[in-house]
Amino acid sequence: MADRTERHAQATIHAGGEWWTAISGATREILDPADARPFAVVAEGAEEDAERAVAAARHAFDHGPWPRTPVAERATLLRRVAGLLARDREELGLLESRDAGKTLEEGRVDIDCVADAFRYFADLVAAEAPGRVVDAGSPDVHSVVVHEPVGVCALITPWNYPLLQASWKIAPALAAGNTFVVKPSEITPMTTIALIGLLTEAGLPAGVANLVTGPGHTVGARLAEHPGVDLVSFTGGLASGTKVAQAAAPTVKKVALELGGKNPNVVFADACATEEGFDTAVDQALNAAFIHSGQVCSAGARLIVEESVRDRFVTELARRARRIRLGRGTEDGVECGPLVSEQQRAKVEAYVASALAEGAVLRCGGKRPAADGTRPESGWFYEPTVLDACHRGMKVVREEVFGPVLTVETFRTEEEAVLLANDTEYGLAGAVWSTDPAKARRVASRLRHGTVWINDFHPYLPQAEWGGFGRSGTGRELGPAGLAEYRETKHVYQNLAPKPVRWFAG
Repeated sequence: MADRTERHAQATIHAGGEWWTAISGATREILDPADARPFAVVAEGAEEDAERAVAAARHAFDHGPWPRTPVAERATLLRRVAGLLARDREELGLLESRDAGKTLEEGRVDIDCVADAFRYFADLVAAEAPGRVVDAGSPDVHSVVVHEPVGVCALITPWNYPLLQASWKIAPALAAGNTFVVKPSEITPMTTIALIGLLTEAGLPAGVANLVTGPGHTVGARLAEHPGVDLVSFTGGLASGTKVAQAAAPTVKKVALELGGKNPNVVFADACATEEGFDTAVDQALNAAFIHSGQVCSAGARLIVEESVRDRFVTELARRARRIRLGRGTEDGVECGPLVSEQQRAKVEAYVASALAEGAVLRCGGKRPAADGTRPESGWFYEPTVLDACHRGMKVVREEVFGPVLTVETFRTEEEAVLLANDTEYGLAGAVWSTDPAKARRVASRLRHGTVWINDFHPYLPQAEWGGFGRSGTGRELGPAGLAEYRETKHVYQNLAPKPVRWFAG
């Protein structure tokens, strides 16, 4: 895989089955967030590069074989891609670690999940019935509802889980018979570039998979508004997602938006009644908030804990957070890597400063760590931070920080817990911790969030839909709903014995 990446250095735009440099000749250095040093150079595409990629995808959809390829053959190719991902797991995991700053183990797990997504959508389409027969009330009429590919899909993916989020779009788009243009984040494009190479190796026809590396305000904006694009799927922040929806509106294309979250982790006192229960709830609160340095849309960034156990819980949580080992993700023993960019760290620092100014109590973290052997001074590291005595009026509680910052709120009653958990403009994910199954399910049923975990945090199932309420977006990924996003519905009515209607004289 390394040889392929080297061969395409600076020629990272893929259109019509060929690798291209940017038409302008512009390039971008890709920086390792652990030391801020460049480790790759990619093409910096622009609107004209997006035009070329859309034209290739349009031609491949309108004239190429892929939309008409039998479902069984499409499923076979997706399974072949999963096998190639498994083959290249170590190289891809390392590339994801260097690109996004996550630990090598997180990178490996991501690649496993990417392969699972391709296998899942292969199995899903292979097992489907060819269509739903509708009883027209006449033996002379055959009526069936079928699903067809949307057409050309523009897939715009985020920087925090580059390959995983791309796979959640690419796998169902291909399974449904579409062609696509993918635009990865300009700061973490490397594994998506590698995936396009694997799709080609697997035998995908030229023009079906197209890629443009470049910034969102040029490439992404053009893809969202392009009249040759039939669907745009975007995962990212609320502000950018709003612009995508506005750009897509004049052409009335299908839009799927997976946006941010401000996710509550509600801990009832009964979950902490035993030492084992207490230890598990604390450990999972750490996992919820600090995995991948909190750069996760579903991060449990709001700890909402029952007042009677709050002091003990937060004290232990802060003690453990101080012991999290920060460093370069490829180093043994490291548990959290750096933030993805200098800009992202500055944003996190600004949120912490505003929280302290508004009266939050700093229990741990709140600063850049000292440099050491695994943490170069030039890296974009930030300590896991716990902010106590927070309330809904604070900016850090209302807005998505996307960093290793956990806020603490307290409640006394079940009703108050539900009100606090739902008091957000977002509605992506949340969790409930309780040893009372009836109470846990009761609270979960009242939470206005797309995914609710009970006595757990962060697992997802490929066969279960992933989406959100409110400002967390309008799209659905994974599961049958994820496949449905990339399809249109057609009703085929066949009259087997047509007769004159005679509505009009003549």
